Amino acid sequence: MKNFTTVLKIAPAFLLASTIIHAQTNDSVTKEKKIEEVVLIGYGKQKKTDLTGSITSITSKDFNAGASTADQLIVGKTPGVQITGNSGAPGAGSTIRVRGGSSFINNDPLIVIDGVPIDFNSLSGATNPLSLINPNDIETFDILKDASSAAIYGNRASNGVILITTKKGTTGKFRVNFNTNFSVSEKMGNVDVMNASQFRSFVDSYGTAAQKSYLGNADTNWQDQIYQQAWGTDNNVAFSGGVKGLPYRVSLGYNEQNGIVKTNEFRRTSLGFNLSPKFFDNHLTVNGNFKGTFSENRFPDGGAIGASIYFDPTQPVYSGNSNYGGYYEWLDPANTATGLNVNGTRNPLGLLYGKRDISSVFRIIPSLQLDYKFHFLPDLRLNLNGSYDYAKSDGSVNVSKDFAQGIGTLGSYRSYSQEIKSKLFESYLNYVKKIQAINTTVDVIGGYSYQNRHVITPEAPTYYGNGQKTDFSTPGDAERTLISFYARGIFTIADRYVINGSIRRDGSSIFWNGNRDHLWGNFPAVSIAWKINEEGFLKNISSINSLKVRAGWGKTGQQETGNDYPAFGSYSYSNSSTSQYQFGNNYYTLLRPDVYNPNLVWETTTTKNIGLDFAILNNRISGSFDYFDKKSENLISRVPTWAGDLSNFNVKNVGIIANKGFEVNLNLVPVKKDNITWDVNLNATRFNPKVTSLSQFVDSSYKIPVGTLTGINNYIQAVTVGQPLNSFYVYQQVYDSNGKPLEGIYVDRNGDGKSTEDDKYFYKSPNPDVILGFSTKVSVKKWEFSTALRAVLGNYVYNNSASNSSIANIQANNFLSNTNVSVLSTQFATTQLFSDMFIEDASFLRMDNFSVAYNVGEFMGKGTNLRVNAMAQNVFVITKYKGVDPEIFGGIDNGFYQRPKVYSVGFNFQF
Repeated sequence: MKNFTTVLKIAPAFLLASTIIHAQTNDSVTKEKKIEEVVLIGYGKQKKTDLTGSITSITSKDFNAGASTADQLIVGKTPGVQITGNSGAPGAGSTIRVRGGSSFINNDPLIVIDGVPIDFNSLSGATNPLSLINPNDIETFDILKDASSAAIYGNRASNGVILITTKKGTTGKFRVNFNTNFSVSEKMGNVDVMNASQFRSFVDSYGTAAQKSYLGNADTNWQDQIYQQAWGTDNNVAFSGGVKGLPYRVSLGYNEQNGIVKTNEFRRTSLGFNLSPKFFDNHLTVNGNFKGTFSENRFPDGGAIGASIYFDPTQPVYSGNSNYGGYYEWLDPANTATGLNVNGTRNPLGLLYGKRDISSVFRIIPSLQLDYKFHFLPDLRLNLNGSYDYAKSDGSVNVSKDFAQGIGTLGSYRSYSQEIKSKLFESYLNYVKKIQAINTTVDVIGGYSYQNRHVITPEAPTYYGNGQKTDFSTPGDAERTLISFYARGIFTIADRYVINGSIRRDGSSIFWNGNRDHLWGNFPAVSIAWKINEEGFLKNISSINSLKVRAGWGKTGQQETGNDYPAFGSYSYSNSSTSQYQFGNNYYTLLRPDVYNPNLVWETTTTKNIGLDFAILNNRISGSFDYFDKKSENLISRVPTWAGDLSNFNVKNVGIIANKGFEVNLNLVPVKKDNITWDVNLNATRFNPKVTSLSQFVDSSYKIPVGTLTGINNYIQAVTVGQPLNSFYVYQQVYDSNGKPLEGIYVDRNGDGKSTEDDKYFYKSPNPDVILGFSTKVSVKKWEFSTALRAVLGNYVYNNSASNSSIANIQANNFLSNTNVSVLSTQFATTQLFSDMFIEDASFLRMDNFSVAYNVGEFMGKGTNLRVNAMAQNVFVITKYKGVDPEIFGGIDNGFYQRPKVYSVGFNFQF
């Protein structure tokens, strides 16, 4: 780890020096024609050189290769943005964080696709809301990171805004672009548990005679049994062109991928359609978009991965008879009903093949945007935007009566569905005028927005083969509405000074409490930029292409509370299986009043940002630096309520989080010749969110428990004043003179002579100190080589597999359970869940992808082209962490679906 950290320090300096030398000595480098790059800023566009806020733009030429979901395209590509895969299952989503977390309740950025804010609230049966869009249809990502640029989106912008623009048709010849990829995926590795030989020795050393008698004669690696090499294919075709001046683009995609866990399957069919005609001498532009996807999932049993870790490796996969699907299971002769040991770990393959958990998700977003430039005043435009986002999921869970998990009830069946309907209407006026008398360009907008979301969740009872029915479900019909007014003015003076000011006023039904006390929120922002290179003393220095300083201040909001009616009294079905009444064989869930908080107010985040943008040596070296200071107030959180209240938790405004940090982005072109080009990007981010106040609690040392482990009230993390967000809260382990941990012996930190809860302390956190990104592309004639690496430093992970290991694992109720090999050295008699020894340094260097491509060129005559590529994803990880994968969102390794290594070959045909 030390060696690769040293390399990370030296590499940027070496590349920078190399670029300067080549740029100064390469006679072939000439002044290139200046092309103004345009960036989306929310309800408009702006030249990149005129930006006053912190905005990063990534175009399709810089995307990661081989991405099957939209979020994978930009992993490691931009400073300030951390993307962590939630699972290695095909089609699974990611957790996206812009400049770290600044909220207790929700830290997801707002995502806007072609001007439509997308509802990413969880849809039953859907694993990744971003699977709505085919990655091959995306043209650009524009990421608004500071409040001065994001405040135009008001109450949903505290966590940043990601603007996605899809590809559009262009006038010209009819074109066909066809991509096909074939892939093979495999697991990264196994959790380090005992093999059969080690386990037999372990039981012989610590087990009773009865426990030794349970040992089998097999040698089974249960993790190898549930994992597989998985194939996949991804096919996409796009048709584009123009018919009588009518530009169009139609795309079709089909992705099919098996998971590395057996029985896991994913299929997605997508359709994209765009028309962008112009009328009335180009005064009216119509932009019609349609996006549709249909995805199907088969999910593996959620307990199979854990069972593969703990099932006895001396037992066979199959029992030799037809009982329980033919799989070996732990038995109990005293159980005359099923013959099973009710406490025993279930056979992992039996869990996988004994349950069929499937879902299908259908989603469409038709949208229409009209942009009219007034004939009598061409500087004034009217923009109207309407869309309808409809999503429907259907799923079912069928547990076979012939397998262990279903034999007691003669099997079970549950079907579920959900609908989400979101309507959007927006209109704004935009006036742009160059006022020659004062050498100033004025760009002002004023607009209105209405968005309504309606979620319908029917009841989903479970039917059992023995005739029983459990109505344990939470049907609902929830609706929310957001109404907004906004305005912005951008003033560019003498092409050197830029002033940007905006304000948005949002009214959200979420804060309706029977009156309008807290319904509305105001979100202002202001920012300035000075283009120093346009000043007389620098303008004639040809080696300086751009030099600009920026400063901004803004306020954004947060409306997510986890409930559509947190401030108003409502009723819902109980989410507890004990809150039911019985009629015959049927059980019905009780309807109960919800807790609510009529005094709930907006969560707001105030951000200050200063930045520097530069480009030198004919843009061979360019980059940016940003420093930010965020303060989130009136934090919304679920907090414990008094005993006897309607619920254990209520939603309240509880405190403040401060988050300061910086970002560095550096683009280099070390080599640029006729047949050879070398591009490099390096970026670095540091942020440090800390709780500075918990205003709801009299005791400033109060701790909000978070980070759930196995068992009741087993929390390994806590939130308190003065500590990084979600820090680990544990005991300090005591070791003997040889470095061996002493079981149950912890440092008596409060000096009372006892080991109590008061001896716990805050130790490390899952938040990284620094995130680094490196990507490079080398083009040599018809060959292209590219790779992307990420380093995450200073983050820690709690290894729950190791903490759950003890001799007690074999002292269960008439069955044996495997355990982590760490018990061979610790020899703990019982599990020590709260020891700091299980919090491990999870810093890592990961190669996300490596690809090689060859451009064959014309293969079927003029106008055709063939490109062949081969790539590997998740190539390697260098880390000290002892688990399978150190990259775990939240910092608790409970045994998750690991990310696979993927090897693929692809072909791109253009006609």
